[in-house]
Amino acid sequence: MAREPTVEEPPDLQPLLDALDDADARDIIREIEESATANEISERCDIPLSTTYRKLDLLTDAGLLEEGTEIRADGHHTTSYTVTFEEVRVSLTDSREFAVEIARTEEQRPDERLADIWTSVREET
Repeated sequence: MAREPTVEEPPDLQPLLDALDDADARDIIREIEESATANEISERCDIPLSTTYRKLDLLTDAGLLEEGTEIRADGHHTTSYTVTFEEVRVSLTDSREFAVEIARTEEQRPDERLADIWTSVREET
């Protein structure tokens, strides 16, 4: 079932523009269809891992990616990244200031997240 995007203002315009101006960061956004680890992103985008981490920080600080924790059956955890937006809007207000909004999809309800976690654990065992 598709969810309607919600709109909220990001903290700052400049980090958002910096992230969208970066070619590697845009490649990362295009490659993440579902959550992915830094190693997976590095391999898919053919970007060195150290650079990938810098770009992930840039995108996370801009509010375009969200960090999460993947729980593995072996007890180890890893950080994963998910794209958190549907669209970005930049507009000029009546007072001639730039305004930026990020349209996000609604987050899952806690029971949906728990069901996904249990499904993931069952699939790994």
